[in-house]
Amino acid sequence: MFYVVTYDVATDTKEGQRRLRRVAQACEGYGQRVQKSVFECVLDQTRYVELVHRLGGVIRRDEDSVRIYRTQDFTRNSLVVLGKDLGLHLDSPWTV
Repeated sequence: MFYVVTYDVATDTKEGQRRLRRVAQACEGYGQRVQKSVFECVLDQTRYVELVHRLGGVIRRDEDSVRIYRTQDFTRNSLVVLGKDLGLHLDSPWTV
């Protein structure tokens, strides 16, 4: 399944700045950054649950926000990009 992960972490303290880095690092293990606080991910159910659990352990629910959108695909039929396209390119070979 395809997911878009967005986050807004309060960074007015050193702790908040540290959480922001930790959220980004968690997401990097599951998908590709397409904007500063946006990742595109292709995950099975197990990896999705892992990501949600990991992010839940990093953020402060009273200060931060993580939004995860499930979508059918990231093809050109369902996506409009204005400007530089940094997203997943599922029609080309992946390098791991």
